[in-house]
Amino acid sequence: MPNIQPSQSQHELGGNGGEEARNLKTGELLPNSQRIIVLNPDIPRGKIKCALFDFDGTLSLLRAGWQDVMVPMMVEILLELNTGETKEELTALVRDFVDRLTGKQTIYQMLRLCEEIRKRGGTPKDPLEYKREYHERLWKVIRDRVEGVKSGRIPKDRMLVPGARKLLEALKEQGVVMYLASGTDTEYVLDEAEALDIAKYFDGGIYGAIDEWEKFDKDILIRRILTEHNLSGPELVAFGDGFVEIEETKKVGGIAVGVASDEFNLGNWNDWKRRRLTEAGADLLIPDYSEWQTLLAFLFRKPPFD
Repeated sequence: MPNIQPSQSQHELGGNGGEEARNLKTGELLPNSQRIIVLNPDIPRGKIKCALFDFDGTLSLLRAGWQDVMVPMMVEILLELNTGETKEELTALVRDFVDRLTGKQTIYQMLRLCEEIRKRGGTPKDPLEYKREYHERLWKVIRDRVEGVKSGRIPKDRMLVPGARKLLEALKEQGVVMYLASGTDTEYVLDEAEALDIAKYFDGGIYGAIDEWEKFDKDILIRRILTEHNLSGPELVAFGDGFVEIEETKKVGGIAVGVASDEFNLGNWNDWKRRRLTEAGADLLIPDYSEWQTLLAFLFRKPPFD
């Protein structure tokens, strides 16, 4: 069994962890923690059997900055319609819907782009064409990272959210069945998870976007997990940095951990993610997994949180 006890230095922060955990108020730091914010003190703990992870920004840093590729591409397309809207206005519009759809398959952002083109009197291309163009542009940005990890030039853990591997190892040893689900295309998720050497943790499977997008999404997978394992809500925990996995997990009564990671300044909070994950209904907020022992001790009702 893994050691999911807080370290001695964490205990030295003082206090009766179990008693303090029972008296937590919304928005407080978890006792013995400097980085775990409890938004829902009343979550049923100690029941987890399955875990669902988002990929980009939640575990992997390989695609960090993808929004800075997608948003300008869409703004560029909308500017060509000459509606009189400024670049700044269109950027605000696009960023809002791109962010709101983060976690869903990439195609949904392209479908929304098509909708915005029609609203302005234009005739959009097939959304899959826009998706292919986006992937081509993004590959130019991330190619060096992906190839660097595969060649060994870049250490694998440098392209993971801090503490991610230790958390995955501890959950696997605990017997938790893990699933990986991403809005990125399946072939890329599989390839990048293998490159980072984390595919081995996901006995439940690795899932990503497919061209027949109507046949798969995270809400479908979440319900399948509950059915196949005969789970009640609190037996599922989800980790994600986007709206979708948080909202869908809460709909079925699961536990949602929002990962407000700053992908370019590791160890810091991304304030935008923090606000959005709070709005989405996350039960806990973390900037990374550096306090993985304390987090798991709380979720599994282990000392000092029993």
